[in-house]
Amino acid sequence: MKRILIWFLVLSFSVAAARAQDDATQQQINELNGRIQNLTDLQTVQAKRITALEKEVSELRDKSSQPAATDTVNADDLKKLADQVQEIDKKRQEDRELILKEIGKLGKVGGSSSGRKSTPSVTTNAATGGSNPGGKENGYERTIAAGDTLSVIAAAYRDQGIKVTSDQILKANPGLDPKNLKVGQKIFIPAPAQ
Repeated sequence: MKRILIWFLVLSFSVAAARAQDDATQQQINELNGRIQNLTDLQTVQAKRITALEKEVSELRDKSSQPAATDTVNADDLKKLADQVQEIDKKRQEDRELILKEIGKLGKVGGSSSGRKSTPSVTTNAATGGSNPGGKENGYERTIAAGDTLSVIAAAYRDQGIKVTSDQILKANPGLDPKNLKVGQKIFIPAPAQ
């Protein structure tokens, strides 16, 4: 009987040890099931995020292939800007015309002291020696007015039918500094050779 009792005790301890081992195994299984459930939940959340991102990428592709509403606003802004540029250009043209009129007035004033066109009277210039053998040259006397330059003076005489250049005026007036013309200074304008 002692043997049976020992066998019974060994069997009890074995069963208890097996139960303890089963409980520990069951606990590990439960823990692993919990981790697997967590991973499954995370996988579901990640799948939802991926789906949302795919949808967003698809929407962005659609938006980039279609003209956006902001492009229309930019087109309106461009139209306004084009209108402003045209307005500025129109004002620039008006200013240009005004400047040309004023230059024309100055040219007329530079042509004579009274502001009217007059036919210059022919005089002779004994100082230049000119191209005449006698040392005298036919031409016109001119008084420098404000704003006169040699090119303006030559143009004024050409407008009156007298063909003269700035170089000819310089040659006819030795010592004349074209960069330092003084108002009231008298110069000689040579008449064209005939």
